[in-house]
Amino acid sequence: MPTKRTLMVMWCIQVSADPGVAGLRYALEVAKHGSVAIITKAEPHESNTNYAQGGVSAVLCPSDSVESHMQDTIVAGAYLCDEESVKVVCTEGPDRIRELIAMGASFDHGDDGNLHLAREGGHSHHRIVHAADMTGREIERALLEAVVNDPNISVFKHHFAIDLLTSQDGSDTVCHGIDALNTETQEVVRFISKVTLLASGGAGHIYPSTTNPLVATGDGMAMAHRAQAVISNMEFVQFHPTALADEGLPIKPKKTRENSFLITEAVRGDGGILYNLSMERFMPLYDGRAELAPRDVVARSIDDQLKKRNEKYVLLDISHKPREKILSHFPNIANECLQHGLDITQQPIPVVPAAHYMCGGVRAGLQGETNVHGLYVAGEVACTGLHGANRLASNSLLEALVFARRAVQPSINYMKSSSLDLSASSLWTRPLVPKSLGSDVMHKILRITKEVRKELQSIMWKYVGIVRSTSRLQEAEQKIGKLEAKWETYLFEHGWQQTMVALEACEMRNLFCCAKLVVSSALARHESRGLHYMTDFPHLEESKRLPTVIFPSSHTTGTWSSRQLHQQPIVKSMV
Repeated sequence: MPTKRTLMVMWCIQVSADPGVAGLRYALEVAKHGSVAIITKAEPHESNTNYAQGGVSAVLCPSDSVESHMQDTIVAGAYLCDEESVKVVCTEGPDRIRELIAMGASFDHGDDGNLHLAREGGHSHHRIVHAADMTGREIERALLEAVVNDPNISVFKHHFAIDLLTSQDGSDTVCHGIDALNTETQEVVRFISKVTLLASGGAGHIYPSTTNPLVATGDGMAMAHRAQAVISNMEFVQFHPTALADEGLPIKPKKTRENSFLITEAVRGDGGILYNLSMERFMPLYDGRAELAPRDVVARSIDDQLKKRNEKYVLLDISHKPREKILSHFPNIANECLQHGLDITQQPIPVVPAAHYMCGGVRAGLQGETNVHGLYVAGEVACTGLHGANRLASNSLLEALVFARRAVQPSINYMKSSSLDLSASSLWTRPLVPKSLGSDVMHKILRITKEVRKELQSIMWKYVGIVRSTSRLQEAEQKIGKLEAKWETYLFEHGWQQTMVALEACEMRNLFCCAKLVVSSALARHESRGLHYMTDFPHLEESKRLPTVIFPSSHTTGTWSSRQLHQQPIVKSMV
C-alpha cells in the first residue's frame, strides 16, 4: 500500500516537539504577516514550558538592576556566557513579561498589590515572577488561547518532524520546510515554507531519568545537525538537583513515570534545607551559599553524598515553614506528594538529580538566526550563549520569550525577499512508512528499538553524567558507536530502507545523534567549567574560556542518525 502524501504550503512553519513559550510567542507575531503552521509531536500542552514550575526571571523591582541580573547570569554560567546575549535578554526581559500580562497571563501578587517576586539559587535579588508552582502552565494557557483564536495559525497535532528540507546554493545551505509524519494516520506530510523556526525543546531522554516530557528526544537539534547547522556547547547538560525520588515515597507510584516529577528550585529559595538520610545538613560543606548555590554545585554535592554513602536519594525539608505558606507557594508539589502518602508540611521530600536542561544546541545569533538560510531557532533547542556553562534558574523561559520575539522581524524580512517554488517540492525523495515490512517484522524492530533506547540511556548516565573523565567518555563513545551500529544492522537486515520512517525509529535516530554530540563536545573540553566536571581536568582554565563548536559534516558519511533521509539537491537561487 503506497504511503499517503500531502503537500502544505505556508509562509512560515514553527516546528515543536512541544509547542512551548518560544514557538507560541513567535507564531502569534509572524501570523500578522502570513499563514503559519505549528507542527507539534504530541498535544500542544505537552511541553517543557508546561512543566516549568519555578517561574521566569526579570528585573521588575526598583532595588534590582539589569546589571545585577547580568552579573548573576554570567557568574552562574562560569563566565562562558555571550555578554551581548546576556545584555539583550536581561534588558528586554521586563517588557516581555509585561506583554504576557497584557495577553492575560495571571501571576501571583503580594499583599501590596504588586507582583510577588521570588528568589532562587544564584540570584542576588527577588526577581522571579510566578504563578504558584505552575508558572509554565499559566504562560502556556494564555498563549495557547491566543493561538487557537488566530485564523492565520494552523496547529498540526501528532505530527512528528522527520527532517528539514534543504538545498545547497553554492556554499550556502537553504531551508525550505520539513517532512512530517502524522503519527495517527501514518501519512507523510511535506510542508514547504519560506521560513522555519525550530522551537523543539531539549533532549532530556538521552538519560534514563529526566524532568522533560516524553517528547523531548532532541529532534530539533538532530534535524538541524543533519541539515548542516552549527551546534555549540552540547557538553553542558544541566541536571536539576531535586527531582522527586519515587523510591523514597511512602506509597510508591503504580508504574514507572515517563518523566521525573520536578521539585522546583523555589523550594530551596524559600528556605528548604537538604539533608542526607542521617538527617545531616551537607550543603554548607560544599559551598558557602549552601542550598542557594547554583544548580551545578548542588547537583554535584548531592551526587557526591549519594556515592559516598551508597544511598539512592537525599531529603529536602521545607516543613519548618508555616503550613499556609507552603501550601500557597507549592500546591502542585504538595498535592503530588500527598497522593503518595507524604505531607510536605510535616515531612521532608525525597529528591535525586535528573537531566533537566540542555544549555547547548543549535548555534543562534542575536535574532535567532542560524547558518542555514531561512532557519531560525528559539528556546531550549537553541544555543544563544545566554547560559554559558550553566543556566541560571528561571532564565530559560525568559530567553525563550526574548529570542522568539527577536526572530520575528528578520523572519518577516526574509519572507518578503524570498519566493516559494512549488515545483521544488518534488526535488526531495519522499519518506516511506514501512508497511511493506509487515506487522511481525515491525513488532520486532519496535521491541529492539525500545531495548536499545534503554541501553543508550544507561550508557549516558553511567559514563556521561554529572561527573565525567576522559577515559569514561571515550568508553561511552565506543559503546554508543557499537550499539548504534548493532541497531542499524538489525533494521536494515530486516528490510528497513534509508528513507523509511516510524516514530520510535526516528526518535531513536535523534537520540543517538544528540548523545554523540554531547560526548564529542565533552571530550573536546579539557577543563571543568559549570555543568561539565572532569575528574582528570578538575580546574577551570582561562585559556579554554571559549564555546565548543561542532561544524557541519559531510552529507555522505556517517550513520543513519547522522544523515538526512533525502539527498540534498543543488539548486541555484531557489529563494
